Amino acid sequence: MKSSFRFVIGTATLCLTVLLSACGQPGPLYLPKIPPAKPAKSGDAAAAPTTPTAPQQ
Repeated sequence: MKSSFRFVIGTATLCLTVLLSACGQPGPLYLPKIPPAKPAKSGDAAAAPTTPTAPQQ
């Protein structure tokens, strides 16, 4: 009875140690800042069209 209790405690301690040590990437946790998208100018000829066009031949 005493040895099975030690086995359970040892196994639980080992599992807990493995789970806590495998917490992921080291360092501070943060969300990267995404730069805002630049709005297209209304008179800009280089702006991509919003609807696809058929290829011209």
